[in-house]
Order: sequence, then structure tokens, then C-alpha cells
Amino acid sequence: MSTTTNPINRANPAITTTVIAEIWLENRRGSSALGIGESRPRLSWQLSGWDTPAAVDIELNDNSGELHVEAVDPTTTRLIDWPFSPLRSRTQVQVRLHITQQDGGESWSEPLTIEAGLLERDDWAVPFISPSPSAAAGTLRPGFLLRADFDPADLGTDSARISRARIYSTAHGMYELEINGAPVSDELLAPGWTSYSHRLRYQTTDVTRRLRPGGNTVGVWLADGWYRGRIGFDGGVWDAYGPDVSVLLQLELTLDSGTVIRVPLENSWRYRVSPIQATGLYEGETYDARELPIGWSTPDFDSADWATPHRLELSDYPAEIEAPTGPPVRVTETLRPTSTELLPSGRIRLDFGQNIAGRLRIRVSGPAGHQLRLHHAEVIEDGLLGIRPLRTAISIDTYTCSGDGFEEWSPRFTIHGFQYAELENWPGDTDGIDVEAVVIHTDMERTGWFDSSHAGLNRLHENVVWSMRDNFVDLPTDCPQRDERAGWTGDIQVFTPTALSLYGAHGTLTGWLRDLAFEQRDQGHVPNFVPWIECGFPNFPTAAWGDAAVIVPWELYRHDGDPRILADQYDSMKAWVDLVSSLTGGTGLWNTGFQLGDWLDPAAPPENPGTSQTDKYLVATAYHVKTARILADVAQILGHTADAERYRVMADTAAAAFGDEYLSETGRVVSDTVTSIAIALVFDLFASEEQAAHAGRRLNDLVRASGFHITTGFVGTPIICDALTIAGSVDSAYRLLLQDELPSWLYPVSMGATTIWERWDSMLPDGSINPGGMTSFNHYALGAVADFMHRVVAGLSTEGVGSRRLRIAPRPGGGLTHASAEHRGPLGTASVAWTRVGTTFDLDVEVPAGATATVVLPGSTGEGLPVGPGRHHFSSTFTPAEQDQRELSS
Repeated sequence: MSTTTNPINRANPAITTTVIAEIWLENRRGSSALGIGESRPRLSWQLSGWDTPAAVDIELNDNSGELHVEAVDPTTTRLIDWPFSPLRSRTQVQVRLHITQQDGGESWSEPLTIEAGLLERDDWAVPFISPSPSAAAGTLRPGFLLRADFDPADLGTDSARISRARIYSTAHGMYELEINGAPVSDELLAPGWTSYSHRLRYQTTDVTRRLRPGGNTVGVWLADGWYRGRIGFDGGVWDAYGPDVSVLLQLELTLDSGTVIRVPLENSWRYRVSPIQATGLYEGETYDARELPIGWSTPDFDSADWATPHRLELSDYPAEIEAPTGPPVRVTETLRPTSTELLPSGRIRLDFGQNIAGRLRIRVSGPAGHQLRLHHAEVIEDGLLGIRPLRTAISIDTYTCSGDGFEEWSPRFTIHGFQYAELENWPGDTDGIDVEAVVIHTDMERTGWFDSSHAGLNRLHENVVWSMRDNFVDLPTDCPQRDERAGWTGDIQVFTPTALSLYGAHGTLTGWLRDLAFEQRDQGHVPNFVPWIECGFPNFPTAAWGDAAVIVPWELYRHDGDPRILADQYDSMKAWVDLVSSLTGGTGLWNTGFQLGDWLDPAAPPENPGTSQTDKYLVATAYHVKTARILADVAQILGHTADAERYRVMADTAAAAFGDEYLSETGRVVSDTVTSIAIALVFDLFASEEQAAHAGRRLNDLVRASGFHITTGFVGTPIICDALTIAGSVDSAYRLLLQDELPSWLYPVSMGATTIWERWDSMLPDGSINPGGMTSFNHYALGAVADFMHRVVAGLSTEGVGSRRLRIAPRPGGGLTHASAEHRGPLGTASVAWTRVGTTFDLDVEVPAGATATVVLPGSTGEGLPVGPGRHHFSSTFTPAEQDQRELSS
């Protein structure tokens, strides 16, 4: 089918000047080093060139006038242990690196300022302040305004001597801060959603430049949020974590002498109901601008008629108070409408051209008391907003004008999933509309890109990116629009490799795994979503979902090479695998109990998405093999040799049980479905190569018999293209990938989708919405195929862990004439780009400093060509794209 002759490798000379391009802490690349939670943070950096330095020194300035210098291994740039004395709470230092190059040249990095947060619980010396210790459930509650005045002079402090001012804060609910009439942060939805009974994240805010001589005022916007607002489906749950809404806020001033003064605000707090008359994450926000007290967070404001809030003692809330491990939620992009339409109903419809998680920002002028409503939906059905999939998440924001000229407003404590919005009762015609959509999600650093000659494939990849953005709103959720938005374990389990190839999601996932371990401890097993909410969904150990406890930390380790995540999650990983083993009675065969199986098999009826053609216990037992094998490797890495042997035996037992129960001697798989065979191939469950080869041929036959349409659900879809490639049927993988008829990856693209759908047929060909009660147009799980596009289509993958050994092995096909992928990984940028013109195949590769790569040209039979850091070009011959096209049409 293909040949390779005389491959040419032209390597560009390495850059001779190597400098430090960036320094960061832990796995939080691109994140702030203010208010960190570690006393000994590990350091990483990236070199701008490809040469390994001759020497690297780390210099620490502790602001005492003394410099500390430590030499470190110049051959590694990742997760260097802190070589200095541990940081204490509030300590601020500057770190910079000195590089000595091989030719004797020297360079310094820019300094990185690191400041520890409050590292001990005893550092907190204030109570929670609550304007509402309890409230009636069942109806939306208002937001609140809280304010506290202070003057440093009252503490015997000269304002000119204040070198630093910090607010350490968190809330039972959601909050935003102001000082002296202005916001102090661009963080949104703080403190985020964690398992609040176990841990509560706090934020550290630098307010030094916000202070003024004399009187100052701290202001807080506060609302229910996830803590006590309605969350969950099937009616949801109110007050899931407690009856109160409250803020914990500690203001500290550091003088030029180093003395730290805590400003006693406890007796200064006053509150009133805010202009936010009602707010809910699902329902939307109702705001009356007439009720905003002008200057409410400034020192000159008279709050004599405001009420005194309640004090709730911190000791009554044992949850750990932690610094964030990941970046905050922010506005990351703003979209203008691509079309504006005046409807017969009088509403004005806006199409933003992209399905997002976010909200509207309006600029409007209307008479005092004029009320307008903002409606949201992902799609249009029968000429109307398609709101049925939202279920009880009505997603309507209401704004009442103050009458003071042009007013700008955006909701604070709600978020919607939408592409379309309708303005009801807008004052004026369409020409005067000034509305934009603000995209809101965790502000992760983009790290991965893909491009090809196939427009549909590129749009599919872009849809995956958008669905990840829209569903990483503080934690990895299933959907951003309906009354759910939960951290489903099965979704992120299959999507983690893709997530890590697209964004720096490590901090977000690390924090979420902490919650998983807490919830697992409470429930006795890994619940199906984390944080867990008792809202009616079955709460039983479930394969592929609970296995996230093992697979997600393993994938984080594989990507970064950081064993700390394995050590931190080891007890959780063991508890899950041991539980499953006990459920099998030690036989390895998990064939009892509740299972979701190959969820959302396209053959399942709309109202019963768990009805799969694949035996759900086959899926369960296969996953038991997979996670027991992983755990054996983890135990070995961590030095737990006895555990390693025990889990190897457990995995072998489960693999034998799988073979006995689900495999014939020839390699036929019980269920005889695409998913069942794909699992057996990708999870390496066959006893012999002959069995695997037989199964591979059967898999290819089944895929062909389906007309190269998708026949897999949540479990099978992420691995089907890999299974076909293992079976030697990469052409079939391309035909499946490029199919655009229902059901397929490109069918939604053909229907105008800008995100990944939950169901293959979330929208039917006639434009109607799937009749099932569970239909989302923004679910990332089925977009896990993007990882295959990076690794196989473009050919950029890794061998081993930590991206130190790359494998460049593109598999051209599908009529593509070019493809490329780029990943900004732990060591720097790795990239691959190939083109086909006739029988000429050209490949360009970039390998970052500290890494090596094996290049396997398409059609070659050897072990590959080893290359080092730098840019490399290869040229060979290969099957022309036109021949792919003929095969695709046959």
C-alpha cells in the first residue's frame, strides 16, 4: 500500500543563546504565585533554546537584604524541590535563575515573586459574617451587600508605612469584593465549588494600592451560589452544605518594619439586601438597579440604617481552608452577536455564533422602573428558543433600569449555557442594541492545537476545545446549561488525556481529585459525580465512572511525570480497586450490581440511555483489569513492592476471569459489539496475538457493516479509532472519523454545531431536538477523539512519562493532504506538521530542550529515527492522498 525510500532528516542548528523563558510553581503554569498553599513549592522553568545549560543556580531574595543561592541539576527543568528554608505564612520572596551556558555565556531570568498565603488554620482569627444564617427553601433568595469601615490611624498606624495589604477571604456562597468603591479582582464565582463539608478554598487579594490615607471601606457582594442555592437535578437540593450564606474575610497590613497588623473588622460589618432581588445558578438573576445605594462601598457612605450581621464562629466549621490549586474563573473572551433579528413577538433575538458558558453584558438606557428580560438557549427549534433541554434551569435574567442614562450590567452569581439570547421588552429598536456575550470558565492556559486540510475535522477539534472551556467552570462538569452541571466522574475519566493535551488543567483536576477522595471516604465508594449531591441518582459503585479515581491521577502522572499526584491519591486509588475486587468476591469477575455500561449507545431509546448493546458487566470487568494493572504500576513507582505484586495478581485474576466469561478460544467477544471488541483490544485483554488479530478483523467487519457510522457510547467512543488502528485498519478509522451522516462525529458539525453534543442525535436531521429528557448540546465526553487526532492523525504522542520521550508517528489517511499538532508541554513546545503532494511526504518536527523523539515515517517498518532537541525536517514517499479518496468512496 505504501513505500518509504531514502528519508531525509535536515536538522536546524540549535539556538546558541539559552535563556529562561518562564518560571512557575508546581503544575500551575501561567497561574499567580500570590497566596500559595505550599511552604516548599517546587519550581519549574522553560528554556527558550534547545541547549542544556552547563549550570543553573537559583537565587532567593527574602527581602532581608541577604541573598541565598543554591545550585541545581542543569539537566532537569521540572518540579525542582525547594532548596531553601520553608516559607511561613505571609512570607514573600523573589526567586530568579542564573544560567551558565556551555560556551560560558550567562543570563538571568526575570524574578518571580512568591508569597505564601495563610498556611495554618490558626492563622485565621476572624469569624464568618452572615447576613442570613438561614432562609426558607424552595424560592430564590436575594443577594446581600456587606460593608466595613476602617482607618489605619485608629490602629496607631501611619498609612505611609504600609508596604503590603492583603485580604484573605472565602465564603459560604459566592462573593465579590470591593474597596473604596471599586472591584479588587477579576475572579468570578469565588470561591468555586468544592466538597464544602471537607474543604473550602480561600482567595488572597493584593489591595495595597486600593487603600487611601484616612478612612477606607471593604465591600462584599454575597449570594447563595453552590453552597446553599438549588443544585442538582430532579428538583435539586437546597441548602446542600448548610443553611447560612456568609463571608470569611481577614484584612492584614504589613508595615515597612515587617510587622503584620490584622485589621479588626468584626464589629464594623453592616449589611442590607442588594439590588440582586433573586439569584440562582440555574434560574438566572433578577436585578433592580434602582436599589443600588450609590457609593455603598466608600468611606463617606452613611450606613446607619443598615443591619448588623450575625457572627458564626469559625470553630463550628471544621472544613479545611485551602489555597487554590488551579486558576480562578474569569471572563476569557467577549463575543458580539453575529446576527440580530426582531421577532413577531417583539423580542429581539441575538445569535452569537458560538455555544458558550457565560452570560450577557448589556448597555441600555430606559426610564426608571423599565424591566427587561434576557432569555438564553443553545439552539432554535421550530423558530423558538429550544428551552426544553434546560429542564428546570429557566436561565432568565431580569434587569430593572434605574433611569440614570446608559447603564451597563451583567449578572454576578449565575451562569448560562447558550448561543442564542432573546431580549424581551428592550427599550428601543434593533439599531440601538449594545449587548455582548462574555465567555466564562476557569482561566487555564491553552497548550494544544490541531489543524488539517479537512475543514470538518478542524471544526470538530474546535468544538472539543469549546466544550472543554464551557465545562471547566471551576471543576470538570458534564454540561453548562441544564439543571445538572455536575462533576461526572465517567466524563472526565475518558476525557482526561484530551484535556491535558489542550489546556493546563492540572491544578483544576488536582483539586477535584481531593474532593473525589473526600466523597469516596464518606460514601464508601467513588460516587458518580463529585462533589456528590443526594438528588435521586443511584449511588452505587459504577465501572468507568468510579475508575476515575485511578485513571485521572494516572493520566496526570503520565503527562507531567510528577509522582506526587500518585502519592496524594494512592489511598483513594487503592480503596477503589480493593472495593471492586471485594464486589467480585475475589474472582475478578464483576457481574452484579448497578452499572451504566456503554452509556448513550446510539441504539438506545431516547428515554433509556443506559440500554446498550454491550454487556455492562463486560465493561465492568474490563475496567477492573485496567485499573488493577495501573495500580500495580503506581505501587511500584511509589516503592510499595508488596502492593505492586498483590495488584498484579489481582489484575491477572480479573483478566483470566474476563477471558473465561467473555472471550472464545478464537477471539470472538461476547456481545459481539464494536465497543466490546474495542475494549478488549485497547485494554489488552486477549490471551494471544492470534485472538487479538481475529477480533481485530471482526471489529473491522462490524464497523464496515455499520456503513462507518458510530455504534458506540461513552465507553467505546473514546477508544474505537485506536482499536481500529491496533487492528491494522487505520483506513477504517479515518472513514469512521470523517463520516458526516447520523450517527457520527461530523454529523453535528454538518448541523452547525459549535460544541460537542451529549447525544449523537441531540438534534435530529429535521431540526427538532431529541425527545429524550436528557439532551445537551455541550458535553465534552464524545470529543475525547481529539486525542486520537493529535496522536495518530498528526502523529504527536509521548512514550513513557513527562514528555521526555516523544513519538512522532503520523498515520496519513482519509484524503488529508496536511495535518499538524502542537503541544506546549512540561518541557516546552513540541510540534509536528506533515504535508502530502503526490507521493512526496514532508514532515517537520520540533523537539523541546530536555526531550528526545523517535520519528516513525508512515509506511516504514523499522524502529524509527532518533532525534534530539531542535527542529528537524524529513522527506519520503508515501501513498498519494488521491488514493485515500478512492478507498474512502469504495
